[in-house]
Amino acid sequence: MAMTLRLTEQESEDLRKRAEREGTSMHEIARKAIRLYVSDHTERLDAIVDRILVEDAELLERLGS
Repeated sequence: MAMTLRLTEQESEDLRKRAEREGTSMHEIARKAIRLYVSDHTERLDAIVDRILVEDAELLERLGS
């Protein structure tokens, strides 16, 4: 699946410089950032759900009755 990413001139320049320093492409840096964001978001959501299940176990049990 293709996606167009529109960046400001400054964002594009910053990304180009970072890619050059790391010896990689702007595309690969963007993909890596997206993978990190999605992974981190999922982990945080899982942690929140786990906390709610523990902290509100009694309430959830009563609601399920």
